[in-house]
Amino acid sequence: MNTQNFINIFPMGEKNEAYAQYFAGQSYLNMLSTTGVTIGNVTFEPGCRNNWHIHHKGGQILLVTAGRGYYQEWGKSAQELNPGDVVNIPPETRHWHGASPNSWFAHLAVEVPAEGASNEWLEPVSEEDYNKLK
Repeated sequence: MNTQNFINIFPMGEKNEAYAQYFAGQSYLNMLSTTGVTIGNVTFEPGCRNNWHIHHKGGQILLVTAGRGYYQEWGKSAQELNPGDVVNIPPETRHWHGASPNSWFAHLAVEVPAEGASNEWLEPVSEEDYNKLK
């Protein structure tokens, strides 16, 4: 693993096999909290990103801890993410997030608790659209 210039304060965790079908590339997951508020440290290898998806009812907050990545809402341009960035994703917002093509990336994914909250996984981000990113 070449993680040059990639320092994350939280351990990377194991390969994210449980959600691998919803990712292009390899991600790793370390659940930091599963009681009350769910918080996962998600680490992405360069080029890895998750599919478009929607958090129904509860929403999500991303706290970027390491590397360089992207967040994109449906119908909007992708925004670059760097350590210290915070993304507040309202419920019912179609989006994706992941690493830049040439950098590892990590964020804490905080699931906003809500009665009946669920995630809906959709199609992968197109290679054409992803390859337009720096």
